[in-house]
Amino acid sequence: MAASTLESHSCPRTGLGCCSRSTRGSKMVSSPTAITRMQAIMQKEMVREFLAEFMSTYVMMVFGLGSVAHMVLGGKFGSFLGVNLGFGFGVTMGVHMAGNISGAHMNAALTFTNCALGRMSWKKFPVYVLGQFLGSFLAAATIYCLFYSAIIEFSGGHLTVTGPLATASIFATYLPDHSTLWRGFLDEVLVTGMLQLCLFAITDKENNPALQGTQALVIGILIIVIGVSLGMNTGYAMNPSRDLPPRFFTYIAGWGVQVFRARDWWWVPVVAPFLGAYLGGIIYLVFIGSTIARRPQILEDSMMYEDRRIPVLSKTMPNPPVTSSITPVSVSPINRPSVRTVPPLSDPIHLEHF
Repeated sequence: MAASTLESHSCPRTGLGCCSRSTRGSKMVSSPTAITRMQAIMQKEMVREFLAEFMSTYVMMVFGLGSVAHMVLGGKFGSFLGVNLGFGFGVTMGVHMAGNISGAHMNAALTFTNCALGRMSWKKFPVYVLGQFLGSFLAAATIYCLFYSAIIEFSGGHLTVTGPLATASIFATYLPDHSTLWRGFLDEVLVTGMLQLCLFAITDKENNPALQGTQALVIGILIIVIGVSLGMNTGYAMNPSRDLPPRFFTYIAGWGVQVFRARDWWWVPVVAPFLGAYLGGIIYLVFIGSTIARRPQILEDSMMYEDRRIPVLSKTMPNPPVTSSITPVSVSPINRPSVRTVPPLSDPIHLEHF
């Protein structure tokens, strides 16, 4: 009896206990691993968009803040033109990194405008902004670590916000002495409005957009042009995600509360870009987007679909005999070449609505 029990539990090929071990092994294989769960999480749309905004903003800010550090600390190694180039091509690299995943906003004001105009869901707004803020904050910490010794040597160990040895301007923008608070506010509204206005023009497929594959470069050139033409008054922040997280980093890194008190400027690069970007988007849609003759895309697509379903030769057409002056030849239905229907395209057609 015991022998029969053992035999019923044994594996016919290898002996006793083999089946029980293989069962345990199959359970171990079938159970999801940590890597599998992580991959499943990473494939979620919200997570991918969050990481795309995080990484693209980080790349943009590392290049941008690094160029500012060269201008402030390096003397002959940096210039205002270098700052414009650093931020401009930093944006280009960010667009290449995240353009097909999240759109590479890298700017909370642009994300707000896209949500307000119905181009994306409001539920994505906090996800995008959180990714941008964390990327910007980490970029500020990276630049601080890379240039720490140069900052200490330049400032004599005193981290100041204003004055000839001020270094807080490496990380955030500050109002210059020749401007007033409200002039600076209007300046930020105008500059950000120009940014959003031109971005809509660059990406409007019904107008005259940038060539496919050149959008990132054209957007980077746009940032450079704005900087060299309109950047002197306020440092053209144009972006709450560019200004507020690094300012908060300087607050906790040793510059203190003065980064928020200096001429009460801190809130302007946060509020004004939202207003400017929204106005720029509205102006484009009203004065440019509404004047473009839109083709009846749905009707055209349906007609194209029907055209593709029409065979080259109709199967119901009579097949007249083909004759010549030498030998009469007739083409029978059996010898007639087969006619195949061209299937419609299966790929969806993405239309950009304005």
